Amino acid sequence: MVELLILGTGGATATASRDNTSFLVKIDGRLILVDCPGSIIHKLKKAGERPEAISSLFITHIHPDHIYGLPSLVHSLMLVEKKIYIYGSRETMAFVATLLDLFELRQRKIKYQTVLVPLEPGEEKRIDQGLRVKAIATPHHSSSLAYLLTLEEAQQKWLFSGDTPPHPPLWAEARTVDLLIHEASAPQRFFEAYPELKEVHTSSYELGYQAERAGVKRLIPCHFFGEVDFSLEEIEAEIRANYSGELFIPHDLERWPGKK
Repeated sequence: MVELLILGTGGATATASRDNTSFLVKIDGRLILVDCPGSIIHKLKKAGERPEAISSLFITHIHPDHIYGLPSLVHSLMLVEKKIYIYGSRETMAFVATLLDLFELRQRKIKYQTVLVPLEPGEEKRIDQGLRVKAIATPHHSSSLAYLLTLEEAQQKWLFSGDTPPHPPLWAEARTVDLLIHEASAPQRFFEAYPELKEVHTSSYELGYQAERAGVKRLIPCHFFGEVDFSLEEIEAEIRANYSGELFIPHDLERWPGKK
């Protein structure tokens, strides 16, 4: 059984209803975390999950809203005798090492051991039995990677975009996946008002357009800006202006697929 728990759906600025974007992938009891903003322990326990069961963490890039909860995660689990494997670009792994050392979280007294695994763009790696990952460079930041997870037993491919503007190599990968989790930071009207956003993010209208062109089967948008005012209904309408596939508009702590 595979399941996605959406821990947060917001962008850099959290709101009363949306925390920073992060995800938990559940594969037959194994837990994989994608990005690590704040309150991870609280959200996992609130959702009925065991933080100590996380085996791997994928960090998309080193902007604070994707990584600032990592020291807290390790500190909270410091008495748990376990290794967690942390994956990211070489730049991200160097940053993670500095961040953990700043709080003295890689010393011998810390039983929760962090194993840092740098990935090169285009590299595909087996990370566990029945689970492979492919790293895809994206142009949001010099440290940015998207992740294509191949869940072999479930015969599924899930693609996590991270923050990114529309990026042709990513859309080429998206043609093969069963589920695409991609940012839709705000409606198109904000991208027209602030054109610089187009260099680093994707609007909901553009997401729907690109997803339809790529033939994406199932789509989960995320990373909704908290600095500007819009509704999720507006996000959905803009995506639906072009996209005809299966669409799930998430809220924090929802699961996909949902209970039947």
